[in-house]
Amino acid sequence: MQLWLIGGLLLILAADAAFLFFWIPRLVDRKLEHFQSDLMDRHYDEVENMYRTMRGWRHDYHNHIQVMKAYAQLGKYEELIAYLGRLDENLYQVDTVIKTGNLMMDAVLGSKLALMKKKRIRTDVTVRVPKRMKLTDMELCVLAGNLLDNAIEACEAVEDEEGRFIRIYMDTLQDQFYLSVMNGMNGRAQRKGAGFVSRKRPDGLPGFGLQRVDRIVEKYGGYLNRQTEEGVFATEILLPLEAEEAAG
Repeated sequence: MQLWLIGGLLLILAADAAFLFFWIPRLVDRKLEHFQSDLMDRHYDEVENMYRTMRGWRHDYHNHIQVMKAYAQLGKYEELIAYLGRLDENLYQVDTVIKTGNLMMDAVLGSKLALMKKKRIRTDVTVRVPKRMKLTDMELCVLAGNLLDNAIEACEAVEDEEGRFIRIYMDTLQDQFYLSVMNGMNGRAQRKGAGFVSRKRPDGLPGFGLQRVDRIVEKYGGYLNRQTEEGVFATEILLPLEAEEAAG
């Protein structure tokens, strides 16, 4: 009887161990894959909406000019000013397009900058995507997209507009890819061990976006540094570039 009981307990322990060491990591991986898929779907939607808006503006440009000329010729200057005001309200969707050297990053970053302007977040942007990237375009957009989404969300919670800011820097530094995002926030981020916890997750664990960033950096043997102080959060990433081909 005792042997049967011991055998049953060992079987239960083995099943628990298999669940902990085999199934849980796979469940986390699946969750991260779904998160990445949802993130990229959202980025693609943002990109598509931005380009649709730009195409619409190009198509309507002639009509806008004709309307403004008509108001001016008729002396209806108040109506002209009101019309210009309505056009200006919509310009934030297309006037933040920048050129980084990477078309996909241009679109994603342009969409994020438009959102920042809409939410009255001050920005300081210097972005150049190196040519010799080991990252795929998708991984680059996952990195930048996650960091910027978190930065925007943190700034939204800041009531004082002076405290709403996002600084983005991306370039080559000492023959490595360097990405830095600094943003305003309420208070300071909560540490847990060597990392930070998500304010959105009740379990006190890092958000899936941060986990995805961590995995990409780890995949390429890069360097990741997160720092916080009162009212500020900053992330720095360094990743190796492809070696330059020797001259023939």
